[in-house]
Amino acid sequence: MMQQRFGLSANKNQYMIGRGAMDRIWNAGIHVLPFLFIGTRRNIMFPETGKDIPFTIENYAYIDSFGRETVSWIRQFHFKNKIRHFDATMIYSPQRGKIIDYLGTKQHLAVDIDIKVNTDGSITIHSGNQRFYEGNVGFRFPAFFSGDAEVNESYDESKDRFNISVKVGNKKFGNIFGYNGYFKAEFHNIAPREIPAYAKPTREEIRE
Repeated sequence: MMQQRFGLSANKNQYMIGRGAMDRIWNAGIHVLPFLFIGTRRNIMFPETGKDIPFTIENYAYIDSFGRETVSWIRQFHFKNKIRHFDATMIYSPQRGKIIDYLGTKQHLAVDIDIKVNTDGSITIHSGNQRFYEGNVGFRFPAFFSGDAEVNESYDESKDRFNISVKVGNKKFGNIFGYNGYFKAEFHNIAPREIPAYAKPTREEIRE
């Protein structure tokens, strides 16, 4: 199941939708709220917290306008009065020799990704260097302003569901934001022309 989940590609004409709940969504407190509010403008992070929050995730694989194999990650957290997003698109960069995760809706923030397959079949993902791109501007984020993410995902055969935990921290401020919970996944066929517009960024960035 982990191989099927992470094996989506444009030539398979499939997408995945997962439905479940986050047992807990948390943040470090009032001192990180400005940072989290800024994230809501690009569908990256958000300030709301809670328990047993309904959750959906969609993954679509396609070829972007630059000819790159791309997988989109559309995460929705259904709070009582609003829906928050944590969205991204991933490509593989031959130049850097690793996966690049573009966070948010406009691919302004490019993050190096390292993925480890653990002995129990689960995976651990760590974020690395982060770069900001806007117009002619491009620079690497200093560590002081960067958020370091750790994602752990596994499949529970007894409950037929995926378990996930995410933690975002900073070298200066410590843990900032995170969530943990589960979802059940369905895989469906889809033609490239049927991929919804919200599954793709509103702006694509060639710089990796």
